[in-house]
Amino acid sequence: MALLARDLRLALRHPTETLAAVMFFVLVAALFPFGVGPAPEILARLAPGALLASALLAALLPLDRLFGADAEDGSLDLLLLSGLPRAGIALAKALAHWITTGLPLIAATPIACAMLNLPVTAWGAALAALALATAFLSLLGTAGAALTLGARRGGLLLPLLVLPLAIPAVIFGAAAIEAAGAGLSPSPFLLLLGAGLSLALPLAPIAAGAALGED
Repeated sequence: MALLARDLRLALRHPTETLAAVMFFVLVAALFPFGVGPAPEILARLAPGALLASALLAALLPLDRLFGADAEDGSLDLLLLSGLPRAGIALAKALAHWITTGLPLIAATPIACAMLNLPVTAWGAALAALALATAFLSLLGTAGAALTLGARRGGLLLPLLVLPLAIPAVIFGAAAIEAAGAGLSPSPFLLLLGAGLSLALPLAPIAAGAALGED
């Protein structure tokens, strides 16, 4: 909890990464009307996948600094020598990333939904899908950041490592939003997203902790 509070304080003092992720998300969503045209039916059809892809790409931006900043100033070495479980350190980092990046992206989701002409009836499903998908990515990204820590061009390797694993989140999240827009229940797809999150919750911190131990 102290580590989580520390990371949140640092994020509040230096909000640039959070603002950059939110602006990236909104700007990418704004590009779709220019790229495919302003036809409402086309935008509404593309909106579910565009929302998920834009949010996950935006959430990737701060991941390469998740452990990198602490490694540079020696804080990570002190944490590893403190006796804290390495998986617990990774879990705190993942939670901090979701709070400082995932939650702002969720808050900006209505703006992106309006730009993409998503039906208002699907906005609730979009918020739920993005909440689950960004949490899933925070866990995967934490493991990826630990694995690429210290690697040359680790910032380039990290998206290549994490994005293929995040494809199920895009598929199920977009399906949930599309179902809500069509008047159907998004619950089956949200439950599948939740199942993926439940699987990543114990496994990703353990993998990240093991990678930190090797580093």
